Amino acid sequence: MVRYRSNVAALIVRADGSLLICERWTIPGAWQFPQGGVDSGESLEGALFREVKEEIGIGPKHLRIVKKRSGYRYLYPEQVRQKKLQKHGNQGQEQTYYLCELLNTAPPVNVNQRPREFRAYRWIHPTEFDLEWLPEFKRDVYRQVMLDFFDVEL
Repeated sequence: MVRYRSNVAALIVRADGSLLICERWTIPGAWQFPQGGVDSGESLEGALFREVKEEIGIGPKHLRIVKKRSGYRYLYPEQVRQKKLQKHGNQGQEQTYYLCELLNTAPPVNVNQRPREFRAYRWIHPTEFDLEWLPEFKRDVYRQVMLDFFDVEL
C-alpha cells in the first residue's frame, strides 16, 4: 500500500488575476507554488498559513481563502522514494490546494526567509505557466490544478 504525506499548496492571486510563482532555491529554473507538509496535529489551514509565512513572509491576515480542493496525488521518483520513505515514511504526497486572494494590505512578497526555499518570485497570468518548469512526476498534478482552479489547459 502506498503511503502519501499530507501537503498543502497556495495559489496566491492578486486583484488583477496574476498568480504567484516562486523559483526553487536549490534548482534554478524550477518554478512552483508555495507549499509544504502538514505537521502532526496541525490543521490543513494552519499548515497553509505557516508555510506561506515561512516561505514568502506573508501572514494569514493578508490572505483570503477563496476555494479549496483536495485529493491531488503524486509519487516521488524511484531515486527519491527510498529517501523519503526513510525520512517521512511516505512514498508520495497528497495535496490540498487553496486559491488565496492576496489582500491589498499585504506587504511585498519576501523570499529571503530562513531557511531559504526560494531564490525569486514573479507574478504571471495562469496561462503563462509552463510545465517544463516542473519535474516530470509533478506535471499531471499541476495540469489538473490549473484546469480545476483557472480553467487553463496546459
